[in-house]
Amino acid sequence: MRSFAPLVCCVLVLVAMGPYTATGQATSAATTPSSAEPSIHAVYPDPIAGGDEGEFVVLSVPDGTDIGQYAVTDGDGTVGIPNTSARGRVVLSTAPNRTRELTDWPVVGFDGHLALANGGERIRLQRGNRTVDAVRYTEAVEGELGIVNGSVIRWRPLGATDRPVVRAAGGEVRAFTLPDTPAAPIRPIRNAGERVYLAGYTLSSDRVADALIAAQRRGATVRILLEGEPVGSRTDREAATLDRLTEAGVSVRVLTGPRARYRYHHAKYAIADERAVVLTENWKPAGTGGNSSRGWGVVTSQPRIIDGLNRTFQSDIGWQDSKPWGEYRQGRQFERAGPATGSYPTEFRAESVSVQRTDLLITPDNAQGRLVETIDDADDSIDVIQPTVGDWNSPLLRALRRAASRGVEVRLLLSDAWYVREENEQTAQRFREWADRNDAPLTAKVADPDGRYEKIHAKGAVVDDKRVVVGSLNWNEAAATSNREVVLVLHGGDAADYFGAVFDADWDGGGFDMPVGALVALLGLLVVAGLAARRVSFEA
Repeated sequence: MRSFAPLVCCVLVLVAMGPYTATGQATSAATTPSSAEPSIHAVYPDPIAGGDEGEFVVLSVPDGTDIGQYAVTDGDGTVGIPNTSARGRVVLSTAPNRTRELTDWPVVGFDGHLALANGGERIRLQRGNRTVDAVRYTEAVEGELGIVNGSVIRWRPLGATDRPVVRAAGGEVRAFTLPDTPAAPIRPIRNAGERVYLAGYTLSSDRVADALIAAQRRGATVRILLEGEPVGSRTDREAATLDRLTEAGVSVRVLTGPRARYRYHHAKYAIADERAVVLTENWKPAGTGGNSSRGWGVVTSQPRIIDGLNRTFQSDIGWQDSKPWGEYRQGRQFERAGPATGSYPTEFRAESVSVQRTDLLITPDNAQGRLVETIDDADDSIDVIQPTVGDWNSPLLRALRRAASRGVEVRLLLSDAWYVREENEQTAQRFREWADRNDAPLTAKVADPDGRYEKIHAKGAVVDDKRVVVGSLNWNEAAATSNREVVLVLHGGDAADYFGAVFDADWDGGGFDMPVGALVALLGLLVVAGLAARRVSFEA
């Protein structure tokens, strides 16, 4: 990273965008512009390109603004903005052909000179001699867009989305759990005739691959988007599965490379015609195959949810970090691994349940803040199931402790998988000790599958017996702020009853869980009852 970047291609992006939750990674010193005038929304000083080719400034432009009356300056150079009829997202660049490689927004060429220093800069938006708005950043992050919100800037990879929460009116959804009902997440794919868009972390299930290939042969458009660099490397079994899909004409792409916008593409969902599946499990035998993990899932046909998922999928698969599988796999070696082969009983069948409303949340755009609000709004109870949880001071865990502090009964159930068991035992113990010190109604423990599943992989919550959280998000800061994750919040007692029953069974499956004092009292009663029985027997 250089301390000063001479401009080779300076871009100005005019964009009308909503509020953004920022973090204190840089500072901004801005005036307060009139609502009828444009303002500086973001800066892009340090592209991943030689000579910082493609740096730009983002303006938020109200409707009806004559943008030709404004200019942008860094104190050394000033660029006049040509008037244009375009509104919304508009890109102005000294090298429009190069800029079109960086964005799908309309690009307008202009003449001028401006340079943005990577080590810090003050950018001003002017109208004549009057400064309309000004922003100061202290240190650019290579390849990332600095979005301004009040006095702070949050750096995010160029191309990352900034989507609002999508809300759908009530109706019915199909709730299911794994490993109990492995047919539920695949049935919509098997019935699709027009399109199947599948997003995942990994995909190695032959059953899923067969359903996708069959949909392709029926004439459906089938597209798959996966993580390019999963933890622990990709297996040879998955590589063979993706090879087979590609050979059958299915489009398979992975997110990878220096322009990757997300730490991991960890979302797990599929759009099949006018239905969608959102779940906690990977598309592999251990997950959707029902051969190992406890998972939660939902099938919905709510149009707004379908549209929101489709927009997310198209944004993610259409950016520069999306690479064809055939190109990605060249010269790579894959780990040898066999599939999960466990067999488990069906205790919970899929059920259609009514919902009053469904919210679609995604990370890093909006999910963590909305989930914290959901926890903060709880009045009576919160039941959380997670493979493991993150830092003690992460926003979601702090929210759980706040809830318990005001009297909300909180239960946290964690996985006993061998690779997280010790960590989870320590986490559960820490929560219990905190609850004892603060006299708070919170308890946590590691699950005992008791032969009903192998390990917990579900990521969800039941709040006040009237809201359900289900999706791919592990409750840690890195996942919430760096990964692509998809979560549904189901509002309604029916959905809460279904997933609440699953949670209760898994909680109780861990054996007898009773405070020591209550246990001693119960043993005393049993002893008294036993002595009384012996006396009756003797007297008889």
